[in-house]
Amino acid sequence: MEASLLEGIEVARKAVDAASEKQASDIVLLDTRKVCSFADYFVICTGETDRQVRAIYDEIEHSLKREGVSPAHHEGTLDSGWLVLDYGDVIVHIFSTEEREFYQLEKLWSQADLVLRIQ
Repeated sequence: MEASLLEGIEVARKAVDAASEKQASDIVLLDTRKVCSFADYFVICTGETDRQVRAIYDEIEHSLKREGVSPAHHEGTLDSGWLVLDYGDVIVHIFSTEEREFYQLEKLWSQADLVLRIQ
């Protein structure tokens, strides 16, 4: 993976901005450095429809790519209701409403520090 000129928090904030641009709902930025060994920040958001979930994903990926930051890995399908972009220090989770309620990542990572929530 190529080195990025952006710090993890900057990548996370740009992901939040991109998700907000596509009207993602309940956007959460968690600082997971104290409780997670594989990522410093989680960005979690919800799309109301499959089309919106895809639009959020595409906007985040394109926005960060313009900054020279590409995901190391990505997971999920629209059918699964959960798309993930892995930027190393930052993991972006884009959920359908149902899947977000089911997985409850904020509850699972409740020991992480809440940096930002946009509802």
